[in-house]
Amino acid sequence: MSGHSFRAAFGLGDHWGLAAKACLDGLAVRDAPDALGFVYVTQAFAGDLGSIVTFLRETTHVRNWVGGVGFGVVAGGGEIHEGGGISVLLADFPPDSWRLFDEVGPDFATRHGAWMESGRPSLALVHGNPLLPELTRRIVELARDSGCFLVGGLTVDPGAGRQVAGRLVGDALSGVMLSSRVPLVTGLTQGCTPIGEAHVVTESMESVVISLDGRPALDVLKDDVGEILARDLRRVAGYIHAAIPIAGSDTADYLVRNLVGIDPGRGWLAIGAQVRAGEKLIFVRRDPNAAHEDLERMCAHLRDRLEGRAIRGGVYVSCVARGAHMFGSPGAEVATIHRVLGDFPLTGFYANGEISLDRFYAYTGVLTLFPRGDGP
Repeated sequence: MSGHSFRAAFGLGDHWGLAAKACLDGLAVRDAPDALGFVYVTQAFAGDLGSIVTFLRETTHVRNWVGGVGFGVVAGGGEIHEGGGISVLLADFPPDSWRLFDEVGPDFATRHGAWMESGRPSLALVHGNPLLPELTRRIVELARDSGCFLVGGLTVDPGAGRQVAGRLVGDALSGVMLSSRVPLVTGLTQGCTPIGEAHVVTESMESVVISLDGRPALDVLKDDVGEILARDLRRVAGYIHAAIPIAGSDTADYLVRNLVGIDPGRGWLAIGAQVRAGEKLIFVRRDPNAAHEDLERMCAHLRDRLEGRAIRGGVYVSCVARGAHMFGSPGAEVATIHRVLGDFPLTGFYANGEISLDRFYAYTGVLTLFPRGDGP
């Protein structure tokens, strides 16, 4: 591997060894010590991640690997959710243009400061444990301490060793920082669409919304969803969600959070995030048609930003609630990416929460592309 070469492969099998051998055959690489390897596995191979990485390291001579266990993996122009599956990508980045990190803490800058000063990192691909205490705060701190735009998502728990960043890690926020010398573009696509205007939270208690616009929160929800859903609120579950608009966003961006409880007697709503009086909130619905259109929009926007440069490779992190659940058939989501952007080596995984910039999202897809730096 040298020059502008990226390679991707995937493997399926009842045993991790069969799937890993298929990856090795697909890569057709036996000596790439300086490449960075991305590896994602399905839940069936969660306990085998260490063995898989050891096998790949010894057979390809790629020393450094980063990745984890997903609720599914992006592979071969499609996706794998059931059974044992492995997806890998070998990235031929410039020497010393990336740095692995296996935890985030007060000494992050001390441990990585010298490299960050020389490498001037611009983006970090991160994997988070969903049970990590104060995960949202740690994401913000990582973005601040590294100076990076973050992309990534939450890997599968329970148990240690569900992520790899040079070594197996568990209760962590881990990944790889990429230097500004690595050409890249990234974008986010939403899977929900607003169903009404933004409302002002006028009274709340932690994650409970008591009133919106001075009215009981449930009354406002009923007005926004319409008479049919309002008559049977059981139909709201899994279809209607709350969302917090991002102040100052020039793309009308918002963070989707689940509706986790309704108190019909008091007219209160519980959502999967803390809210404060004075903040804004909108209601959104899962919308397959809008999700497909927004995925195409994101890909077209990235294509424009590429300015004709060929794509060397990419990583896609999508919500576990997307894929066939939202796009109708297995592989349709990833097929759309390739239809708009062309064929290129791609890996990634399906997460229970996605990360973009310094925020934690849901029902979204985050695509990062690595174009050539010297024109088409």
